[in-house]
Amino acid sequence: MKSMFSVKAIPILAAAVLAPLVSLAHTGSEQKTLTGVVSDAMCGQTHMMKDKPAAECLRYCVKQGTNYALVAGKNVYTLEGHEAELDKYAAQKVTVKGTLKGETLTVESMLPAK
Repeated sequence: MKSMFSVKAIPILAAAVLAPLVSLAHTGSEQKTLTGVVSDAMCGQTHMMKDKPAAECLRYCVKQGTNYALVAGKNVYTLEGHEAELDKYAAQKVTVKGTLKGETLTVESMLPAK
């Protein structure tokens, strides 16, 4: 009788232990630290207002409804959260820590890059 109980209990226990891990794997989120230049999702690497400084173009685009972004090498990541800090570092190089899901980085902290 004991062996029957053990055999039946193993799959139930395994499911209970593995379920949270499987759930995390499906979210596709991971902690990341990225260094790049604060921009906006519309302009990315190249600002469209050629007669204005990059920071001014960025602020204008954000007021029009686009999101802040981080240009890191050839990649452009949409940034969420910490808008006041993002505005402060407009068009500057920063190091951002946060949770990356797809191409969106939810900002946890940000510092000027060295």
